[in-house]
Amino acid sequence: MIRQLLSLLPRRGGAAPIVPEKSVAGRTLLLLITIMAFLSAVTLGGVVLVQKSAIAWSADVGRELTIQIRPVEGEVMESNLRTAVSLAQSTPGVSGARALTIEESQALLEPWLGAGLDLSAIAIPRLVVVQLADPVDADIEQLQRNLQAVRGASLDTHAAWRQQLNTMAGTIVLSGLLVLGLIGVATVLAIVFATRGAMASNREIVDVLHFIGASNRFIAGEFQGRFLSIGLQGGLLGAVLAVLFFALVGAAAGSVLPSEATAQMGVLFGQFFLGWDGIAFIAAVVPVIAALTAITSRVTVRRYLGEAS
Repeated sequence: MIRQLLSLLPRRGGAAPIVPEKSVAGRTLLLLITIMAFLSAVTLGGVVLVQKSAIAWSADVGRELTIQIRPVEGEVMESNLRTAVSLAQSTPGVSGARALTIEESQALLEPWLGAGLDLSAIAIPRLVVVQLADPVDADIEQLQRNLQAVRGASLDTHAAWRQQLNTMAGTIVLSGLLVLGLIGVATVLAIVFATRGAMASNREIVDVLHFIGASNRFIAGEFQGRFLSIGLQGGLLGAVLAVLFFALVGAAAGSVLPSEATAQMGVLFGQFFLGWDGIAFIAAVVPVIAALTAITSRVTVRRYLGEAS
């Protein structure tokens, strides 16, 4: 009787694994974990790109002010522009200021009014772009007081735009983290079902191990080691595929998409350039997926054995 039970154990020279290394369930779980790791890495990489772009947006917008000068009856626009530029350049913390030409002002209106319109006969507001050397040291309040001497002049610090950009970036980051959470839950459920399936298919072997005195802890450790190996392989494959995905998308974006769409994608994702920090975040997916796989399988096996006994 004992020999018949022991014959159920798989032979592999010395020690024999409880879970076969090349089983259909193992290959399916490896593919599933690879897909989950890829999705997690792509989501995390997208979150990193958006966060980096948001920081760059905020820094760029924070270093620039805009003075708008509206047409006022009895005032000479060119004279007001020169006065505004002079006041801006004399303000502490300002590195430079220049007035946009009439052609540049018309180009700004083209998205709303269309191209090819002759606006020379219309008095349109003019803009002065002010560059700040250091937003912290710039005396914005002094510039606002000085501009009161120019009729029709108003100062835009772009604070509203910065707030909207930060809100949008925060929403995207939060959405990405929620997606990561859902992927993690789906991964855990898949591991639970795969582990219980492996336990069911190897029920005779588990019974033999119990008969010869193996503890639930030992059996759970064997399953944990097998699933840890699967998690490491799947996590590594998913991370490598994610890095290749960002590299291919970044290379193809400029040649496939129109120039306007490419520019917009570049503003949002920074030309899909992950940088070393982005690659480090994606690499962190590998141990996280492996640990999640191992821990989930061990807990599932212990619970399964507890229910069976």
